[in-house]
Amino acid sequence: MKYSPIGIFDSGYGGLTVLREIVKTLPGYDYLYLGDNARSPYGPRDFDTIYHYTLECVQYLLGQGCPLVILACNTASAKALRNIQQLALPQIAPGRRVLGVIRPTAEVIGQFSQTNKVGVLGTVGTVRSESYLLEIGKFFPELEVFQQACPMWVPLVENGELEGEGVAFFVKKYLHELLERAAGIDTLLLACTHYPLLQPIIQRYLPEHINIIAQGGIVAESLKDYLHRHPEIDIKCSKNGQRTFHTTGSPEDFDGHAAVFYGQKIASVHVNCAKTGTILQHLED
Repeated sequence: MKYSPIGIFDSGYGGLTVLREIVKTLPGYDYLYLGDNARSPYGPRDFDTIYHYTLECVQYLLGQGCPLVILACNTASAKALRNIQQLALPQIAPGRRVLGVIRPTAEVIGQFSQTNKVGVLGTVGTVRSESYLLEIGKFFPELEVFQQACPMWVPLVENGELEGEGVAFFVKKYLHELLERAAGIDTLLLACTHYPLLQPIIQRYLPEHINIIAQGGIVAESLKDYLHRHPEIDIKCSKNGQRTFHTTGSPEDFDGHAAVFYGQKIASVHVNCAKTGTILQHLED
């Protein structure tokens, strides 16, 4: 059977929360997930490094036959997507597509707010890029957006610390910093795919009137709509119901953590994206 999966990329495990929702919405498609765990986290890294790493991983997925790749990583979407779409992809694979998670969220976030004030919680890289400010401004110029970097949340989640005094300290710390500057917000966007695992404890320390929005379901519905509007891409995606998992890190470590993010046990294989990612090749030949 033909195997041309939809590629799902993240710097680590977080994109599995997005994949989980995509599979619920579009279960018939094949998916290849790639986590660049050997080089995560991406959040604190500079623009050039994130672009280089993301491009290598995108090239790897294209080389595996993916006609469409989703950057299920806010940092990569913020710092690498535009250049990959505009500069790299036309050279190496003009018939393929690479999409991110920021634009689909920006297109709908205003629908959740009554006060026209929203908060965005993200990594240092995502916040510094100001991508959410730019994208949300295109669709909802009336919205006032307050950003808050939460640098300790990804390390906590990836170490399996979802409860306890340490987690509570950093959840309260970042929420306090945000709410001090953002009186009147009624919507809080979790702009990192790791953060849904902290949603129960985040909710505990938020005022009841503030609604928390996670991206997985939004991205899944956006992908469904995209494939409907682009049958020329949809027809290239194989539909055997297969799920495959690759990691640049340890498969044992990945599989142990992945069950928490994905909601079920998986079996991954180790790959080295850097071997093929440094040489641009015309993949459409």
